[in-house]
Amino acid sequence: MAQITIDINGKPYVVGCEDGQEAHLTEIAGVFDQQVRQIAGEVGTLTEARLFLMAALMMADDLTDTRNRLVKAQGEAARYAGDINRIEQNSAKALDNAARKIEALVHRAAGSTEPA
Repeated sequence: MAQITIDINGKPYVVGCEDGQEAHLTEIAGVFDQQVRQIAGEVGTLTEARLFLMAALMMADDLTDTRNRLVKAQGEAARYAGDINRIEQNSAKALDNAARKIEALVHRAAGSTEPA
């Protein structure tokens, strides 16, 4: 298990992570640090625990909103996939009907030009 030092609101914290996940942990710690610093700037002096709690709650709110948008987008994508499938089926039927009509016209035309 790897250990790295992350910086949150100007304080270093040593945290463990799976080997190979150091860059990812550093990245998400940066996102959390940004949130904490934004709240600290807006609200002012808070205990570290309350500051971290507020940041976590705001990030959880953002995550919930994102998940809800994802579910909605997945529903729309499924609907569009169904629409595409119906359009393809209708197009195939229309082409099949057109081909039958063309064949009937060709047979009729061939029948009228043959000597009796």
